[in-house]
Amino acid sequence: MHTAPDPTATAWVDEARFRHLFDEVEAVSIQGYLPDGTVVYWNRASENIYGYKADEALGRNLLDLIIPPAMREEVQRAVRWMFDTGTGIPAGRLVLQHKDGRPVHVHSSHALIQVPGHSPVLFCLDADMSALADAENELRIAATAFETQQAMLITDPQGRVLRINPAFTRVTGFGADDAVDHPMGDLHMDRHTSSHCRELQQALARQGSWEGEIWHRRREGEPFSAWVRAHAVRAPDGRITHHVCTLTDLTQRREAQARITDLAYYDPLTHLPNRRLLHDRLVHALATARRYQRKAALLFIDLDHFQTFNDTHGHAVGDQLLQVLAERMARQLRESDTLARFGGDEFVVLIEGLDPDPQSAAQHAQNLGEQLLGLLSQPVDLGTPRYQGTASIGVTVFPGGTAGPDELLKQADLAMFESKSAGRHTLRFYDDAMQARLNQRTQLIDGLQQALAQSHFELHYQPQVNDDGRPVGLEALLRWRHPTQGLLLPGAFIALAEETGLIRDIGRWVLEQACQQLVRWSRHPALSRLTVSVNVSAPQWSQGDLVAQVADTLARTGANPQHLQLELTESLLIQDIDAVVAKAQALKALGVQLSLDDFGTGYSSLWSLHRLPVDELKIDRSFVQRLGEDEQAASIVQTILSLAATLRLRVVAEGVETRSQLEQLQALGCHCHQGYHFARPMPADAVPGWVSRADLG
Repeated sequence: MHTAPDPTATAWVDEARFRHLFDEVEAVSIQGYLPDGTVVYWNRASENIYGYKADEALGRNLLDLIIPPAMREEVQRAVRWMFDTGTGIPAGRLVLQHKDGRPVHVHSSHALIQVPGHSPVLFCLDADMSALADAENELRIAATAFETQQAMLITDPQGRVLRINPAFTRVTGFGADDAVDHPMGDLHMDRHTSSHCRELQQALARQGSWEGEIWHRRREGEPFSAWVRAHAVRAPDGRITHHVCTLTDLTQRREAQARITDLAYYDPLTHLPNRRLLHDRLVHALATARRYQRKAALLFIDLDHFQTFNDTHGHAVGDQLLQVLAERMARQLRESDTLARFGGDEFVVLIEGLDPDPQSAAQHAQNLGEQLLGLLSQPVDLGTPRYQGTASIGVTVFPGGTAGPDELLKQADLAMFESKSAGRHTLRFYDDAMQARLNQRTQLIDGLQQALAQSHFELHYQPQVNDDGRPVGLEALLRWRHPTQGLLLPGAFIALAEETGLIRDIGRWVLEQACQQLVRWSRHPALSRLTVSVNVSAPQWSQGDLVAQVADTLARTGANPQHLQLELTESLLIQDIDAVVAKAQALKALGVQLSLDDFGTGYSSLWSLHRLPVDELKIDRSFVQRLGEDEQAASIVQTILSLAATLRLRVVAEGVETRSQLEQLQALGCHCHQGYHFARPMPADAVPGWVSRADLG
């Protein structure tokens, strides 16, 4: 006879069976909660997933254990709702919290269990999704990386394209329709690409990676170089499943490198080799010449008076002139020769492979130098200004001793300065005596700078007199009281001052001193009526602030502008005549007088002279000194006097040294004179006495 089973015993057996089952489940965390959130069940999987042992979790509140602070209110409402309705919320993914604070990804579902006679318990079943979340995160990172600006493609182990990113399309022009399911080698690869592809495949199979330069063609056919990096992706069993390739377009990098090289080694204006590249080639040329016992030569070229032209017409026109002249010279040279822009208006030609015989090599260099002199003296049409200048060239032939590259450049530079000293538009070869002259020149430059700083300059004044011998004006003449050489005349240093630019500061000093002297003499009745003439050099004239400089000096010193006369050189009239006239008119507006010095030696036209607002012409001493010896000199003087009369200009004859010269000038109609026949230049403190004696005479 069978008896009915005991319900209590059956329930106990069932509960024990299910508790054992729940405890042994490894992948699913099962927790039981009372309505207030107290934990009443915590299986072994919960310990592994959340980090709390059962004895740590039981009796504590759900919210304090695994619910992140930001979710606690929402979870509390959800728990209350499930107990009130007896229904679990829909299953879904949650991010809960481990004992150590890190996030735990789970798929969570809920069930409310009610046993008669017992309080209801909410069971939560959480499947650990951490591995899946990590995989998804890695996929997101991979997807983001795949969409980077770096061109990428993925192939199968055989090199068939599976996927490309947008950057690959931007770089190559190939879209997904062109590339996917096609062998990577079909994407217009160029130059040795098939061998590179085989090398790539072998390297990936052997070591899992490869990188190198490969030539491609873009979809439209344009070739370009790219740096390719490829990596093999392996399955857990070691099989290669994919190849991931990145591609970097080297076009812009190469262009940037070319620009850097160009800036480092080439002149940006003329695109000729610069000083740095010239030095490198000179080092090589010197070594080659010594090794093969050949000769080479350096030609150092400087454009005469370029700075004056540049200052007068502006840097844009000056740059254009340099470009034209550089092209002319380049066309004259062999392909093996080097033409470099050394700086400013200086160029250097390096010619190699010359005959071992020094005389023959020097002749070759001279022939080329003379050709260049001819080229550089030809007119250049630059629009409004028309340039016709000259150049000076210095040459050194090497090797002939132990001189290195820097010394050779110095030798050619010295020879160039010898050309300038010889009158410009010529060529000179270097010799050892030049070094001594260079040392003298350097000492002279240092002395000029010290003379300015230590007031070693002084002004002497030479009277200008009328037919009666009475003074009508004085010319201020610069002297240098040298510490060891005594009183130096301008011929010993003015050319160097102009060349170095010191003439501008010297000219400013002369103007200042002359105006101060005018003010002092204005208090002397016999001297107050006299004008003082001050020479203005071409570099001074080209200064943009000359007019302002004169105005400022007059204002500061209080000198009467009507008693100041500025002497200009006739060579100014071959420059931009409109600019010269405008500056002259601005000076005239200040009240000063203008004189045209050394008239008859330049190239001025009658039209230019007619436009220039000058008050006086000065007949050059070269014509005066030939009077009585050269009939043409008398004719030239007569012509100048007639021209001055027509233009209503005063005339002063310079360099009158004899009674005979004076009488001839008077006979020709010249009534104002200056020269040793009347007085030598004298210090300012000697002028009052000389004027008094002249007035009495």
